Amino acid sequence: MTATTPPGYADTKTSQLKRLRRVEGQVRGLQRMIDEDAYCIDVLTQVSAATRALEAVALSLLEEHLAHCVRDAIAHGGDEADAKIKEASAAIARLLRS
Repeated sequence: MTATTPPGYADTKTSQLKRLRRVEGQVRGLQRMIDEDAYCIDVLTQVSAATRALEAVALSLLEEHLAHCVRDAIAHGGDEADAKIKEASAAIARLLRS
């Protein structure tokens, strides 16, 4: 992506930010639960929910990256296409390891 090329999520930026703010609220809720000595299992349940929400954001961003950035690089071909495919594969591997 160059400085003048918008990111793959440009069209969904507002909804992505909304989802991330929701995750941020979940994390603040977790902090409050710990501060108030909530039951361990209840905290773990909320950690799981926050993790799933963040993973959903990551998958959405990955999908948009593939549909926009990688697709455009493949259309141009050459080294740019190879680099974007390698970059996407590395991102997928990171998501699977997390």
